[in-house]
Amino acid sequence: MKTPINGNDLMELGLPQGQIIGIALKINSKRHGFTREQMLAHFKLVLENPENYIDDAIFSKLAVALIEKANEKPEDFIQLNPTPNAFTAYGLAHIEEGAKKQMEVAMQLPVTVAGALMPDAHQGYGLPIGGVLATRNAIIPYGVGVDIGCRMALSVYDITEDFYYANQDKFKRELTAHTKFGAGHGFQGQYKAEHAVLDSPVFEANSFIKNLKDKAWSQLGSSGGGNHFVEFGIMEFMEADADLGIPKGKYVALLTHSGSRGFGATVAGHYTKMAKDVCKLPEIARNLAYLDMNSELGQAYWIAMNLAGDYASACHEVIHNKMEKALGATVLTKVENHHNFAWKEIWNGEEVIVHRKGATPAGKGVMGIIPGSMTAPGFLVRGKGEENAINSASHGAGRQMSRTQAEKNITKVEMQAVLKDHGVTLIGAGLDEAPMAYKDINLVMEAQKDLVDVVAKFTPKLVRMADDGSRED
Repeated sequence: MKTPINGNDLMELGLPQGQIIGIALKINSKRHGFTREQMLAHFKLVLENPENYIDDAIFSKLAVALIEKANEKPEDFIQLNPTPNAFTAYGLAHIEEGAKKQMEVAMQLPVTVAGALMPDAHQGYGLPIGGVLATRNAIIPYGVGVDIGCRMALSVYDITEDFYYANQDKFKRELTAHTKFGAGHGFQGQYKAEHAVLDSPVFEANSFIKNLKDKAWSQLGSSGGGNHFVEFGIMEFMEADADLGIPKGKYVALLTHSGSRGFGATVAGHYTKMAKDVCKLPEIARNLAYLDMNSELGQAYWIAMNLAGDYASACHEVIHNKMEKALGATVLTKVENHHNFAWKEIWNGEEVIVHRKGATPAGKGVMGIIPGSMTAPGFLVRGKGEENAINSASHGAGRQMSRTQAEKNITKVEMQAVLKDHGVTLIGAGLDEAPMAYKDINLVMEAQKDLVDVVAKFTPKLVRMADDGSRED
């Protein structure tokens, strides 16, 4: 497989983050007959002498953007605080430098109240993945992320571990029959699901949202691509949990991870662009453009974001209902939580907007699910309400290799050996999602023992992911 050009490659050349990277990636998507190496060489030449490319048929837009950026005046921008406010970080020794730097920039925003970095953190766009940011009366679309309302959902069944091992073919058949993966993929005609979320009046709020309803309907109950999954595993409660009404023991459970699909991604892209138009920040902070919650635009995004969150939850509900019916099982308990979202919360006596971009809500007594990888355990947890962490915890193990690095450094044979060693059956997934691409979940959980209590451990056994190179996250 040919190695694609990504944002990190362009940043290494010296192209600035933000709009310019986007322009370059769009040019590269057409490739124009150039090899990867030739395209990178051209980008380098445009960066060094953009004036030579103003009239170029391929690179003119990039050249003009570079020249315009060079002529921007500092006074044209909202000023960042010269010294970043302090933020709390957990498991700092295992967090890459890029994520720390992104968090420092976020702490310089004039609307920032507090911040925290979770132990699974890694570099993203704008706010790092695993970043938590509390702001005063402002919402940051890229602080929520592209996959609005991405979440975990868990159903624990009245099915024994022994029954699973004796009937693995049945579980594999039902998992294949009742899930759908792939970026852009959805259902057609009689296979489309119904759910009350489609009757939400918000879908009629404006023409932009209304035009997305058909896409939302077709993708309802599907899982997309990237690191999204649907999997069966064994849930072990080391002791009885009175609040959940679950006795000590081992149970078959269904765990799902996905978000708001194309609907949420389109909402995110639309409002991020608009935020950048009205909130002019220096290039280093451009992806943290925010909207005033008192503005019409801020309210429009807030309403659309909440609809995308409800839609993401509905997607999981459709999957879990299908599986419950197919198995003929009784669900003993269900738990779910968002991890790409923003909430109005009281922190330190003040109402703030808490952005959790790849972070699990962990207020006192709040239930959450923190997965590992396709071979590492996940954990059902109960939040401790740690204010220094802004009532949050990690949303998973976190990547230690980028997708490109994983594809370069991990072989199919190595991945298959790890799966076999852990007794995991995998349907789909590429090398970019190999277990070795992720941090050690046990180190991550140790780093946040002050944030959550572990209630039960989930061991994956049968995992389905996209197998078409999809990159939705």
